[in-house]
Amino acid sequence: MLAAMPQPPSAASRDEPVIRERGDACPGALRLHAADDGFLARVRVPGGLLTVPQAAALALAADRFGDGHLELTSRGNVQLRGLADGCGGGLAELLDGAGLLPAPSHERVRNIVATPRSGLDGPDRPDALARALEFDRLLCASPWAAALSGRFLFAFDDGRGDVAALGPDVTVLGRPDDRALVRLGRAADAVELVGQDAPGAALTAARYFLDAAAEAGTQAWRVCELPAEHALRTTEFIQRLDAAGIAATPVGAVDWPYAAPPRPSGAGGHDGVALCVLPPLGRIDTAQWRVLVQVADEGSGELRVTPWRSVVLPGAGTGGADRVERAGLVITPDGPWESVTACTGRPGCAKSRADVRADARAVADRARGPLPVHWSGCERRCGHPRGTAWVDLVATGSGYRLAAPGRPVRDDVRPSELAAALADARTDPDVVKK
Repeated sequence: MLAAMPQPPSAASRDEPVIRERGDACPGALRLHAADDGFLARVRVPGGLLTVPQAAALALAADRFGDGHLELTSRGNVQLRGLADGCGGGLAELLDGAGLLPAPSHERVRNIVATPRSGLDGPDRPDALARALEFDRLLCASPWAAALSGRFLFAFDDGRGDVAALGPDVTVLGRPDDRALVRLGRAADAVELVGQDAPGAALTAARYFLDAAAEAGTQAWRVCELPAEHALRTTEFIQRLDAAGIAATPVGAVDWPYAAPPRPSGAGGHDGVALCVLPPLGRIDTAQWRVLVQVADEGSGELRVTPWRSVVLPGAGTGGADRVERAGLVITPDGPWESVTACTGRPGCAKSRADVRADARAVADRARGPLPVHWSGCERRCGHPRGTAWVDLVATGSGYRLAAPGRPVRDDVRPSELAAALADARTDPDVVKK
């Protein structure tokens, strides 16, 4: 049995209902967040899908207003950092011109992930990305949906089980014969319906959550935060679907599939070469980003940002791989940066006790292993992995607290011990074989 990983503050269970006295301050593209390195903007990218013009606009925004870098988030979104005070109007105008702000009142609630390789592995699976984009259209057209938290997460999975494992609040899982399952939070059961009705069903689920949260009066941001007496019930969900003209049937304990995240690769898809590109620690400068934009422009014309801080380029063509590697980006598996993530750390975050990215770079090549590792500057563990066991490093000020599944916690690992301790924790055979 694997030891439970530390639970972040945002992941309370129903046994510990959340009661808040303030609203959600999650940053967006219009609501900027003041950080130690300037202001931060988070641009939501539903389904992770960017057109070439949209991706080019993000690079322009990073150069014109920010620090010349883009950050990929654990929800497939893009962050701009180091923004100057007073740049909000110019940034909004640029993003709006690129079609990245279709509904300003809803821009923070468009947290929608989709299977990044949907449609690239043959025609046998449903098009999760198309369903995600249709749902985004419905969400933006619903005025009441603007009341959702900026942390509420929708997932559209093509049936393989990759984004379904991310702990979404509403999950749509593709099934054969144009069917789909819809799950509320972490429920063991689900409802089954016709695939084309899935976007509308996901919208109905969001309205059900908002009604339950209002009745609870606890300012819950996510399904798992609802008190037990206000938990979402499949029977009521089906009644709401029926009222919306959507036929659905209950499905008892579902054997949910699981698929690992896409690995860095230049593997072929059914219609050509699809690159999965990994920027170390999910941070990429605009020169590197523009290489991806150019390769995409010569291929399918799109980029797909994944919730694992990578970018999939469908139909990139055989010449793109060399250019991407020459830019310093990773497209081969088993490198030192695979499954290594970190929060912002110093100097960007005032709460951080260490420059976690610098520390991660210092030991990356000597601390490889199968288990993911996440570096955190404080106990909030921003951006930590979901849907899998991981090695947890939290800065203490004099070193790191190291926790790994099946291992005793080490409270103060000194910098000189980090590489060996982390390599050992990531390759524990009793954990990896499970």
